[in-house]
Amino acid sequence: MGTGKAGIARPRPSPNPAALTRLEDVSEEGEARFSSRIGELDRVLGGGFVPGEVLLLGGEPGVGKSTLLLQVAQQMLEAGQRVVYLAGEESPGQIRLRARRLGVSGGLELLRETELEAMLATLEAAPPDFLVVDSIQTIETTASPGSLVAVRDATAALTRFAKRHQVTTVLVGHVTKEGVVAGPKVIEHVVDATLYLESAGNFRILRSSKNRFGPVGELGVFSMVNEGLAEVPNPSAAFLAERPLGAPGSVVALSLSGERALALEVQALAARTPFPAPRRVSQGLDSRRVDVVLAVLERRLNLPLGNLDIYVNLAGGLRIFDPGLDLAVGLAVYSAVVGRPIPQDVAVVGEVGLAGELRSVEGLERRLREGQRAGFERLVHPPQFKSLEAAVNMFI
Repeated sequence: MGTGKAGIARPRPSPNPAALTRLEDVSEEGEARFSSRIGELDRVLGGGFVPGEVLLLGGEPGVGKSTLLLQVAQQMLEAGQRVVYLAGEESPGQIRLRARRLGVSGGLELLRETELEAMLATLEAAPPDFLVVDSIQTIETTASPGSLVAVRDATAALTRFAKRHQVTTVLVGHVTKEGVVAGPKVIEHVVDATLYLESAGNFRILRSSKNRFGPVGELGVFSMVNEGLAEVPNPSAAFLAERPLGAPGSVVALSLSGERALALEVQALAARTPFPAPRRVSQGLDSRRVDVVLAVLERRLNLPLGNLDIYVNLAGGLRIFDPGLDLAVGLAVYSAVVGRPIPQDVAVVGEVGLAGELRSVEGLERRLREGQRAGFERLVHPPQFKSLEAAVNMFI
């Protein structure tokens, strides 16, 4: 390495400089996208898998990650692809039992190996079309066995392998109690997409938090049945199936998650408290937005909440942070406090501003179409209604 006048080391030029490529000369890999043959998964992916992409699938133990991936493996086998399933946690016999229950036929190749170098040597000898690694936390390296560094190094090495051989790869990851994938954060930066499978009552929700080749925040809905995970063709009807009739504090909201509009029930309960600091509890909703709506109800609509515990819930175990749910929260709380129900044929959408005004939200037309499809005759939204108070006066 050379030295300048000030004694600063200068890097020597590389003997093999990298070649430059014009952007217009690069082929568009997006045209090679192929379907998973599972509609709800394709929705979350943005239309299917891309050859060579690496996905990270996170979720709590027992939520159905391995079940979903065995079903995907079966679909890939039926499409003529060669599939390798790396079993880091379960024995081949255990996987065979689950595969038989799910109807997975022969052709799936199992690899019982947790040492990265040995695993890559096997895969390099005959690269598959589709690879499942269950799970990434079980992979060890000779350089850093049993450490978080091993997870990082294994993810990076598998990503290089997938890109080099155009192998679509799914890495299964455990999640922490905070709901994020365990291990160094860098692994989420390395992969192309990060998906989470969550439990929501009788349903399983698949959502994307990162996707280089598709939408972010998209949501797929499954139900757990004896044969595995089944797609839910009409999620709105499924989530509203147990809605009580004529109950105060129940409002149907038209939400949007990614490109999918859903009709969901927002519930509220008000209970008197002898304590000077009443409780404010929200489940499945953005608690800060709920606090803002409660402040608007007290300040702009003169609704006394100082001696009441307020509980707000998005029914069905869902988690959706959508400003368009503000109006439903406001109407549900007001209805719960005064004890008067909102008509059953009403569905609402709108963001509530600090002055109590209703603001338009993203995807309003898609939301309204979903409300009509779900059978609601009266759709409450801006600019039809200018304020939260106007909606309260009309329906409560």
